[in-house]
Amino acid sequence: MEQALSSYKVFYEVAKAGNISKASKVLLISQPAISKSIVKLEEQLGVRLFMRNSRGVRLTAEGEVLFSHVEDAFDFIERGEEEIRRIKDFNIGQLTIGASTTLCKYLLIPYLKDYLKLYPHIRVSISNQESLTTLKEIEAGSLDVGAVVVPKLKSSIKFLKIMDVQDVFVCTPEYLKNFRMLEGEDADILERGNIMLLSKDNLSRIHVDEYFREHNIVPRRMLDISSMDLLIEFAKIGLGVAAVIKEFVLSELKEGTLIELPLKVDVPKRIAGFAYLESNKNEALRSFLRSAG
Repeated sequence: MEQALSSYKVFYEVAKAGNISKASKVLLISQPAISKSIVKLEEQLGVRLFMRNSRGVRLTAEGEVLFSHVEDAFDFIERGEEEIRRIKDFNIGQLTIGASTTLCKYLLIPYLKDYLKLYPHIRVSISNQESLTTLKEIEAGSLDVGAVVVPKLKSSIKFLKIMDVQDVFVCTPEYLKNFRMLEGEDADILERGNIMLLSKDNLSRIHVDEYFREHNIVPRRMLDISSMDLLIEFAKIGLGVAAVIKEFVLSELKEGTLIELPLKVDVPKRIAGFAYLESNKNEALRSFLRSAG
């Protein structure tokens, strides 16, 4: 665009008013300045845009063509300004969140429900994915916040802690009874049982694998399961021993549907909460963190 936006604004207001004097009052600039701007625009475009008449000015044929396009442009600008005002006045914004299916269910949804009551106009987008992917996208700036469970975080990522969580091994009472009958009372169930774990690229799996290495535990039979919800369900039907987060199976443990296997040394605790970048100035993110905190 060869002309400054201000020149087209002058043209636009004069064309709408049909009078330089009226346009001068709208634009808060002098009539000579408006006339000078119009002449300069006509010279640059090489056409005449206005014809004078007894009431003021009217558009030429060329002026009508230009006005139809300029009118659309300023209409878009005005609509953009109105959208910004609505965002400011009604707390309308956008929040992008990453979370696994399990963390959506047990961690994100309870907080998101309360948040949307306070900020009903916020547009929320949720990516259902592994925590490692969520952390990478937060660091890259493509996500605002992630619901994650981690032992530690990179220094570049901030974390709002919600609770401590404990990784445990669970199975049905029937599975444990049958295992003891087949393998003997002294058999190590973590080494000789059917051990169900999350897939290898999952943070929970990485944490459990480190525990196994540190304590020289080598399971003979392992099943990789895609989600913790499925781990819990498979454990409940007696398929084997599942490595799960204790806080997510409290009702099953209370009912006795599942039992927690005693360990000589507990798996180190981790923290659950919301990861984000301190440098992210998205007001929707800040309001979410305030409501969660």
